[in-house]
Amino acid sequence: MSKLYASGFRLLLVACSLWLVACSSCFAQPISSTELINNTKQYDDKAVVYKGEVIGDVMRRGNYAWINVNDGENAIGIWLPANLTKEIAYTGSYRSIGDEIEITGVFHRACPEHAGDLDIHAQVMRKIDSGRLIQDKLNTSKRNQAIVLLGILALVWILTLFKHK
Repeated sequence: MSKLYASGFRLLLVACSLWLVACSSCFAQPISSTELINNTKQYDDKAVVYKGEVIGDVMRRGNYAWINVNDGENAIGIWLPANLTKEIAYTGSYRSIGDEIEITGVFHRACPEHAGDLDIHAQVMRKIDSGRLIQDKLNTSKRNQAIVLLGILALVWILTLFKHK
């Protein structure tokens, strides 16, 4: 009985090991925009995973929408079902840092549907991190310099008025 138990246990360990190896390769690594742009023929009409910050506006077009995603090197246009954009709360601009997302979709180096543009047609979007508003602090030294310069300008203007009279 113990031999049967030991061989069953070994079989279970082998099966678990194979399952772990298979699952570790299930999650594709995101590809950079530079890699996509430099090797467009290699990735054309292939499924890719692309990750970055949503920038600009979410541009709805009926049941679909355009978003631009910047990975820190370049931005790529993403065409996706409009219902996937509901998760996007912040888009990158001067006032905010956009949500970080991961897109899984089909890369097109010259999309026939979108006038030959380079784009990704997203099938899955996953929000990785929420964006936030940027709090700009007032630069008090610049403010003080402006006040001093304004005072000097006013003094010069007053002196020129008295000089002409």
